[in-house]
Amino acid sequence: MSSFEGRSIVVTGGTGALGSAVCERMLATGAEVHVTWLHEAERERFSHADRCTMHRVELTDEADVTSLYREVGIPWASIHVAGGFAMGPIEEMSLDDFAAMHRMNTVTSFLCCREAVRAMRRGGKGGRIVNVGARPAVEPVGGMIAYTTSKAGVTSLTRCLAKEVASDSILVNAILPSIMDTPANRSAMPDADFDTWPKLDEVSETIAFLASPDNTLTTGTLVPVYGLA
Repeated sequence: MSSFEGRSIVVTGGTGALGSAVCERMLATGAEVHVTWLHEAERERFSHADRCTMHRVELTDEADVTSLYREVGIPWASIHVAGGFAMGPIEEMSLDDFAAMHRMNTVTSFLCCREAVRAMRRGGKGGRIVNVGARPAVEPVGGMIAYTTSKAGVTSLTRCLAKEVASDSILVNAILPSIMDTPANRSAMPDADFDTWPKLDEVSETIAFLASPDNTLTTGTLVPVYGLA
């Protein structure tokens, strides 16, 4: 397990299922973990709140995100788990629906990436950025155009940014999950074969490696974490 001893890590969406698994792993290796939250229910359900620095942030708000990274200082890694999901046929989708999905996924990743790069460049010691894309971004399926295109924006942002900041020793990657094994997904799809779904610990392990100082080579990569499906 990679050591993050004394290193400052930002995890957006850290109170969710995957985010909590990432935070648990980072805490176990000595990281100073900064977690974003927005609604009180998120903070209340988060079992690691007393071990993390909690920041109430609206991640689609530019000023809020800028303020977050000022408070954090110089992070070693910035991990962007926050996002949203919605389905629906295109003929039933409003422009507001489409734009909302892009704000939740693409815009939040853009703002956090930008502020992370600014902070890491001030530190002058490089860093790591990990975004969360999705399998449909590279293997499109019907019925989720807003979600798929918003996650495609995340993957393009990742690859372009990796080229832009390579000379600063900032490595930028994204994972591409499929349906993960969470209580919510089991409840929504009770007849599915759960054994084929990627487990949260497995996905968080991949994120941890990409964010770690042990990763000295991998950048601009979209890493599939599909499980056996």
